[in-house]
Amino acid sequence: MTRTLYLIACAAPPARHLTVPIRGAQARGWDVCLTLTPSAYRWAAEEGDLDELRELTGRVVRHEYKLPSQPDMFPDPDAFLVAPLTSNSLNKWAAGISDTLALGLITEGIGLGLPITALPHWNDAQGRHPAVGRSVAELRAAGVTLLLGDGDAPGFVPHKPRHGDVHAYPWELALDALPTP
Repeated sequence: MTRTLYLIACAAPPARHLTVPIRGAQARGWDVCLTLTPSAYRWAAEEGDLDELRELTGRVVRHEYKLPSQPDMFPDPDAFLVAPLTSNSLNKWAAGISDTLALGLITEGIGLGLPITALPHWNDAQGRHPAVGRSVAELRAAGVTLLLGDGDAPGFVPHKPRHGDVHAYPWELALDALPTP
């Protein structure tokens, strides 16, 4: 039986390469449903990637809440992968803010007790803001597998501002951290 993975992507450079985690998750047996933050959706639209992402997932790419009269477009999730996760979305998520569909889904996911893996992407200057450390601790305490390389923990290691290598983003690490479908 195929299980459903909600891939939630924020507007960070790895979001320009969403075919990588989609194909990787599908190869691992997941049915992938893609939701983008509003800014990530604008990026995908500008790049002309929406048609390819729709074709690859076989579903619409969501980015905003539906109206109460509209049917659900996705089956219920079995797990979430939040990647790339920006520091902005991290801090809102930890505070329980659901002002976008992407945040609403992952905030609810914590309350439903669903497995959530998150792979950040931000620079080390953003990572030094005091709110980031508090938010990482808050989400980890809530059960989120947050793959931030800090000390002995494997994960994304923040880079110097304007010196990130999008091709070094560890998609495979995030995919390997998902539950087995």
